[in-house]
Amino acid sequence: MIDYSPFWATLEQSAGNWYTLTNKHKISSSTMHRLKNNKDLSTKTLNDLCKILNCQVKDIVQYIPSDTDQKL
Repeated sequence: MIDYSPFWATLEQSAGNWYTLTNKHKISSSTMHRLKNNKDLSTKTLNDLCKILNCQVKDIVQYIPSDTDQKL
């Protein structure tokens, strides 16, 4: 399972917040909803967030093994 809890910690440590991401940086509210609910994001969105927050991908997302993961 992809988990975005590192994103929220990174955002809290930054000078930004939900408002600045959506208004200043034009991150859509649907993207913020996807982050909040651990839904899929594009690599472009991850790239944008890394650039805005001056961080690495690991500061936004982590993988947690789950029994609900797709069987391979």
